[in-house]
Order: sequence, then structure tokens, then C-alpha cells
Amino acid sequence: MTVSTVPFTFTSAGDRLVGNLYLPEGEPTGVVVTTGPLTSVKEQAAGVYAEALARRGFAALAFDHRTFGESEGVPRQLEDPLGKAADISAAITALLADERLAGKPVLAVGVCAGGGYMARAVADDSRIRAFAGVAGVYPDAAANPADPAVVERGRLARERRLATGEVETIQAVAADNGDVAMPLTEAFEYYGTPRGAVPNYTNGFAVESYEHTPGFDAQEAAARLAVPFLLVHSEHALVPPWARKFYGAVTTDKSELWLNSVGQIDFYDDPRLIEPAADAAAELFRSVL
Repeated sequence: MTVSTVPFTFTSAGDRLVGNLYLPEGEPTGVVVTTGPLTSVKEQAAGVYAEALARRGFAALAFDHRTFGESEGVPRQLEDPLGKAADISAAITALLADERLAGKPVLAVGVCAGGGYMARAVADDSRIRAFAGVAGVYPDAAANPADPAVVERGRLARERRLATGEVETIQAVAADNGDVAMPLTEAFEYYGTPRGAVPNYTNGFAVESYEHTPGFDAQEAAARLAVPFLLVHSEHALVPPWARKFYGAVTTDKSELWLNSVGQIDFYDDPRLIEPAADAAAELFRSVL
């Protein structure tokens, strides 16, 4: 199926956000909102899955969250899980106000960290009809509490910015996996190389993000989900025990698809994972139409 891509802009908390809306041929059967991994932008994993769902007959939006990519917001490169969940709800409001999509059922896909962010958005926004988490990371704050020293580092960075205007930033990835947001070799091999480092991407992470990310909990959202849920994961992806715990706590209709990945990052760009994941998501989404 031929897919067309058009710009889609909206506002969240007063900031202008920029997205790509993927449209299928003919009338879309529903509208999917996507969110992706830590520090990522719309041209990376979120866009890959949005395009894949558009090929399956859905309109699908990938967008740059506040402070990332082409979207507004300060400090730049601030990773705020609850802020990203709020952006998702703002995106839904804008999508349903679009005459091309008015009245369409809203569906959700979260990839990697976006799986946890989307879980909170779905639990809190009754407009979403179904949710697929692909290689989702579902932090368990109760079992893995935030390191107070890390949170304090974030707080001090925020206070310094407010006092001086200086934003303290570290790299998202680096070859030596040093003081970075994602100390994973496979993450560097994606974000730190032409494989994933698209022009819109910035290899940066605002240190004050540490006020928000270490204590974020996605597990509490599992029991609050009121819509069908699909878990797509791999034994080689990040934190399978969190995925299993989240899945086990979901009380609504649910299904799971375990694929054989090399690691976490190949879920972002390997068709051998993307296609079956998108097929399963599309099957779930059609079941609620």
C-alpha cells in the first residue's frame, strides 16, 4: 500500500510540536499515535512503526516530543516521562480535531522507553482504544527505587539553569559508554552512527532529566489499563522481567508475541521484527474497530 506523509503540528503546554502524519491510501480505519525510545525523534523508531501501521490501513502519527527535534520546549533534550505522556494526550486532541480523522478510533504504540510512557498515557486517557508495546521498557520504581544521588544531580542541574540559563547536557550515547544516558554498546551503534543518527537527532540528554527518569514507574499503569493490550518483546530485549510483570498485572484482554531479536535496538530498524510486530498490532487494532 502506498503511504503519504504530511506535516502535522499541534501544541502541548504552550509549545509547538512537530510531527509526521502517515496516511494510507483511501479512508483510514483508525488513527495510531506512537512514541519512541529515550531521546529519540520522529524519524527513528516511532516513525518506522507509524509508517508500518499506515501500510496496514491506519493513519499514524510520529512526532517530536517537547524539547526534542523540531519541537519547541526548554531545556532542550529534557527527558520527562510524564511530560511525554501529556504530549501524547495533546496529540490525540489535535488528531481528533482534524477533519480527516474526526471520529476515528485512537490506538497507541509505544517503543522501548515509549512503551512505559504510553502505558501511563493509556491508563490516564480514556480516548485510547487499544495499546501495543513493542520492546517496551516498563520501569518498576517500587523494586528499583531511584538513586538519591542521581536525582540530586538532576535537581542541581535544574537550579543552575534557572539561576544562570546554562543547560547541563551529557551525551545520550558514546563509544566508551561513559557518563551517558544510555550506556549500551548497541545504543551507540544506532544513535552514534549513520545507522540511526538522522539529521533531526541530537546526541544529548539534559542532566536535569534525572529528576524525572529514575523514579518513573510504569508498572502501576498495568492494572489501570481498561483497553486491550499487546506485548511484543524478546528474551534479548531490555528487561524481560519488567515486561512479564507488567503483562501479568494487566487485567483486560491481552496477548503477547515473543520474537527472536539480537538485542533491543534491532526492534527499531530490522524488518524481521518490525513486520511481525506491526502485523500483530494491526490485528489487535482491527479487533476493536
